Amino acid sequence: MSLFKKIFSTQKKESLDKGLEKTKTNFLSKLSKAVVGKSKVDDDVLDNLEEVLVSSDVGVNTTLKIIDRIEARVSKDKYLGVDELNVILREEIAGLLSETNSGNETEFTVPLARKPYVIMVVGVNGVGKTTTIGKLAYQFKKQGLKVVLGAADTFRAAAIDQLQVWADRVEVPIIKQNMGSDPASVAFDTLSSALKQNADVVIIDTAGRLHNKVNLMNELTKVKRVMQKVVEGTPDEVLLVLDGSTGQNAFEQAKQFTKATEVTSLAVTKLDGTAKGGVVIGISDQFQIPVKYIGVGEGMDDLQVFNKVEFVDSFFSKKE
Repeated sequence: MSLFKKIFSTQKKESLDKGLEKTKTNFLSKLSKAVVGKSKVDDDVLDNLEEVLVSSDVGVNTTLKIIDRIEARVSKDKYLGVDELNVILREEIAGLLSETNSGNETEFTVPLARKPYVIMVVGVNGVGKTTTIGKLAYQFKKQGLKVVLGAADTFRAAAIDQLQVWADRVEVPIIKQNMGSDPASVAFDTLSSALKQNADVVIIDTAGRLHNKVNLMNELTKVKRVMQKVVEGTPDEVLLVLDGSTGQNAFEQAKQFTKATEVTSLAVTKLDGTAKGGVVIGISDQFQIPVKYIGVGEGMDDLQVFNKVEFVDSFFSKKE
């Protein structure tokens, strides 16, 4: 590994540790209280642990899975001390994440067997969708890839303007039309332009309203159908952006969008400002959709490729 790679990895890990600080402090504090006065993992400790996980926004179903796994280990090993609980939890959560996430990725890359690679981004307004698109464009460009943005959220003028700001900031082309235009038409123009420019990556923004799920489903289906007229088989990826700070509400958003369209990957944002980072574990497990990116700060490099090993390490690490 080169010295630069080591430095970058260290900086990334420090950013992740800082971004998860509130979640970690809250979780480990609750965990300490759950085992106070206990010497071994018994039914009382497991009941307390269940409460800790649920209150840390891991989600009920995922919590029950984790408790079942720990109960199995207690039964097998006969005696487990509470001082081992941190290690066991760490292992079981990492195991759970492994079932959905390959989790060893560290770089912003896309398969380029066919160009362009098309990402359609979905999510409700206010979750950090536009910011995520901008930071993705920045990261892909940094890898030497040619990126084109498509402003297909034509429902709000602000959405088009915000994406334009990011396009200017990152210095990548953007295809847009006026507010109220047909989103599918914007997507068509974006892919057509990307082909002419020999672009590597296309990122399409879409409307974030959920007030009428039927309309949303129809709109997203139409956008996909029109894109396929330009490049067969697109989009290659449907990325759902969720606000981690909303905790259980993020579960509901994931539920609605997975019903409305075929979501293939997730980005969980705003983890730095919340103690609800456990939601990453629950959402990854419950929806069986890989978490691909996490947002742990406001900086351009604070959108990170999700790495389960680093995440779990930061989640459980204690300050020296």
